[in-house]
Amino acid sequence: MRRTFLIAIFIMITSAPAVFAQTNDASRNRTRESLAALLDKAGPGINIAFRQSTKQPFNYVGVLKQGLVNADSFEIVISVTANETIGFRIYPHYKNGYINVDKVRNGPGMMRQLLRLSDRAFLFWGADESGDIFTGYTFTLESGFPEEAIRIVLRSIVNSDKFIGEMRPAIDGTSAP
Repeated sequence: MRRTFLIAIFIMITSAPAVFAQTNDASRNRTRESLAALLDKAGPGINIAFRQSTKQPFNYVGVLKQGLVNADSFEIVISVTANETIGFRIYPHYKNGYINVDKVRNGPGMMRQLLRLSDRAFLFWGADESGDIFTGYTFTLESGFPEEAIRIVLRSIVNSDKFIGEMRPAIDGTSAP
């Protein structure tokens, strides 16, 4: 009897992570499908064609080129994470490349500016592990799929162009047009 009980407990403990992983994968897949449908509908209205990443199937990538004065483009990476979040990382391209804090004219000034912008802008600003700057937003999915909130972030991306203009003195010493 005791042995049967211990075996039953062992089976429950060892199979629980697998059941949780299957549930988590199913939820992540549903979120990815909802995001894909939303991006297919909303993308054309903001002049961005999104596609699923070939390297990471839970990422969608798009490029915004229209309506910009300071940046050449914004590369948009949207990730459905395993931790029940959707993360936006939007990389401005300036003079045909990423803006890297280690390569700008005034790195400390750029970092101070990114911190100030994170306080006053709708989207936060940061630098990734290679030093490339981005603006971003992260949604938690505790209350379900935030369709309207995602639409608001998508429509707000173009507004970050003015901040690239403010960064130009730190980037290369020029001023915004």
